[in-house]
Amino acid sequence: MRKPQPIDYAAVFQALPGMVALLTPELVYVDVNDDFEQLAGRSREQLLGRYIFDVFPENPNDPAAAGMRETRESMLRVVATGERDTMAVLRYDIEDAQRPGHWQEHFWSPVNAPVLGPDGKVVLVVHRVEEVTELLRARGSLTDSDRASVLEAELYTRARELQEVNERLRRAHAHEREVALALQTAMMPTPRHLGPHQAAVRYRPAIGDLNVCGDWYDLVDLPGDRMAVAVGDVVGHGLAAACAMGQLHSALSAATRVADGPAQALEALDMYACSVDGAESATVTTTFIDWGGRSITYSCAGHPPPAVLHPDGTVSFLDQATDPPIDARPVRVARPQARVSFAEGDTLVLYTDGLVERRSEDIDTSLGRLADCLARHRQAAPEALADALLADLLPATGNTDDTALVVVSL
Repeated sequence: MRKPQPIDYAAVFQALPGMVALLTPELVYVDVNDDFEQLAGRSREQLLGRYIFDVFPENPNDPAAAGMRETRESMLRVVATGERDTMAVLRYDIEDAQRPGHWQEHFWSPVNAPVLGPDGKVVLVVHRVEEVTELLRARGSLTDSDRASVLEAELYTRARELQEVNERLRRAHAHEREVALALQTAMMPTPRHLGPHQAAVRYRPAIGDLNVCGDWYDLVDLPGDRMAVAVGDVVGHGLAAACAMGQLHSALSAATRVADGPAQALEALDMYACSVDGAESATVTTTFIDWGGRSITYSCAGHPPPAVLHPDGTVSFLDQATDPPIDARPVRVARPQARVSFAEGDTLVLYTDGLVERRSEDIDTSLGRLADCLARHRQAAPEALADALLADLLPATGNTDDTALVVVSL
């Protein structure tokens, strides 16, 4: 049996029927086959090493021309996603190489596909084009219905390909949502039994997210009739922010159990956050409640201050121990903490900025609105108060920022 001869893939590429070009991810020509040279009316010397749209600019005489924009967007999608992108038939005129300033009408059926490197990144873009200009002209010379039939068949083919792409996207989105829901369940615990005390927690993702976000809350039982309550906020939305949030949430929960106070717990979180992608500028506030001593010790890292609602409707903000966000300082320094007393009937409220902050609004105005809402509902139990805060303070059209909320009766 004869040993098979090695395949000369360079020769195969040149012999491919139809116009085929190879471009870098920056859309610079690195190779073209023989048909591309012939049908495009450009030599290899005029193409290789040049940006595709410098060689083939848009027809300046056609204000409605969009062939260059649509082709560029298709190629950039391929580079960004690593997926093939099939385009519908489009008009893209070409300047006559022999007569500068004269443009020839052309219709094309393009497909752009990626070539992936060992690391899975796009290293080349395959640009395959079939010219259908003469076919459309021939059909058009007969009747308008014939031209419509050609376009209808082309659109049907493209529609089926797009349907397959949409189905893949739907499956990917469904899988991502399953992951998101699992993260939400694991990272947002329900309050444990607090003896005579009551607590309510709420979590609202921003509109359009996957039910996960960078906001979190935590309630931790501590020795000696004490407990810790914390809320935090990682910059961003979606799975990336949720992953960073999960790591910070777990780290703070662990640090809280061995720290002497909230400031020390945040200092430990600072050191851990250096190794977490996406943790930069996360904000946190944590409180240690001493039930027997009737006191709250707290520390805030760039986070809105906790609020204490008193039975008479007055509201105190715990703002005497504030510091920059997590991992925001180049040099580690001790974080501050403060201690206040509470009375029976008081209510502690911790929240993330999505509950109160509004664009172009001063923070004092935002906190004033929160205080007014708390005063109006001062007789409500934690569950009812949490619902009232969300109903009154979040936009009626839906929240555009994530929100976490904890309400604890003291």
